Amino acid sequence: MPLENGLVAGPDGSARCFWYPSMPEYHDREWGWPVRDDRLLFEKICLEGFQSGLSWQTILNKRESFRKAFHRFEIDRVARFGDKDIERLLGDANIVRNRAKIVSAINNARRASALLDEAGSLTDWLWSFAPVRHANRVDLAHYRAHTTSAESVALSKALKKRGWTFVGPTTMYAFMQAVGMVNDHLDGCGVRGAVERAQADFRRKA
Repeated sequence: MPLENGLVAGPDGSARCFWYPSMPEYHDREWGWPVRDDRLLFEKICLEGFQSGLSWQTILNKRESFRKAFHRFEIDRVARFGDKDIERLLGDANIVRNRAKIVSAINNARRASALLDEAGSLTDWLWSFAPVRHANRVDLAHYRAHTTSAESVALSKALKKRGWTFVGPTTMYAFMQAVGMVNDHLDGCGVRGAVERAQADFRRKA
């Protein structure tokens, strides 16, 4: 049931963001919750790259197939993929069969492996680009207007300088939203406050 300012009523009577009905579990349990795990962060970057030009729901529906095809996005394993793996992936109807995106995921695994050798932690390096503060209010106008940020532009430039691909500013902003670097649950969403507290706790323990 539509409410005001891009909100809909959830099954518990609490408001949710307008896109909740299409991805309820993802909205409540994943989007915006902080992630501190190298493998999961690498997976998120890869899937955001595959999402380019498609809907996130399409990628989410195929996520388990992607995990199987890419050996759960274990960075070292994907970094060792070669031509036979590319052909195998191009023949897998359960994932997005786009050669450029498949090659990008393999390239980015190699770049991630190099970054791990240099920095020791992909997580710490990526989270160093998270904004110190984020908008206190996120209404529908803010949500629709903000598809990039100064931080996502900086992260995109830093990754591209290191040879990563399919990591444009818009893709990186979507990544930051997904892994909790920013909290773009709308004002009034019943999940927003819990995500905000989780992010604050995450930063204190970092």
